[in-house]
Amino acid sequence: MSLILTSERLLLRPLSQFDMDVVVEMRTNPDVMKVFGGAETEEQIALNMRKYTRRCAEGRIGAWCVTHRSTEEKLGMAILLPLANGEDEMWDLVVGDDLPDCEIQIGFMLKRSAWDKGFATEASRRLLRFAFEDILLDELVATTHLDNTTSKRVLEKSGLVPELIRRRPGFRVTRQQWEERVPG
Repeated sequence: MSLILTSERLLLRPLSQFDMDVVVEMRTNPDVMKVFGGAETEEQIALNMRKYTRRCAEGRIGAWCVTHRSTEEKLGMAILLPLANGEDEMWDLVVGDDLPDCEIQIGFMLKRSAWDKGFATEASRRLLRFAFEDILLDELVATTHLDNTTSKRVLEKSGLVPELIRRRPGFRVTRQQWEERVPG
C-alpha cells in the first residue's frame, strides 16, 4: 500500500524532517496557530519534529506533507491521528504496527498563503478515501475550534457530519456514509 497519495492538484506524502520549513512557516504564524494554542518558536518546533513525523499502523497513521503537484510548493500538512483522550497527547498514541485502539481523527493545517484555495477540502477528501478504501477504517472523527467556521465548512464539504465527540462539538463520518456520498 502506497502512503503517497495524489489528487487533482495535490501530492500528500509522509511528513519528514525535510519538511521542517513548512512546519515552521505554519506553526510560527499567529494567524495559523490562533486556534491551535498560539504560535511556537522555531526551537520548539525543532524539538517536536521527531514526534510530528512519527507514524504507526505500518505507516498508515500519521501526518502527510501537502504539496502542490505542479509547483512542488509545500502547502501544509494533513493528518490521520488518534484522538487524544485528555491524558495522552495524540502523538503519544502513535506507536507500534497496529491501529491505535481509539477513534482516529482527520485534520489539516495549511500555511496562510494556501488558505481559501480549496486545498484543505481536497486534501481531506483524499485522506478520507485512503482511510476508507485502503486502511478500511469504520469511521473518522474531527474536532475544531468553535470559532473556526472555515474548518467547519471544509469538514462538512468533505462529508463529515456535525456531532458531539466526547461531549464536545465535532464531526464524524462512517465508511457507509462516505460510500453513499461518493460518486460510483
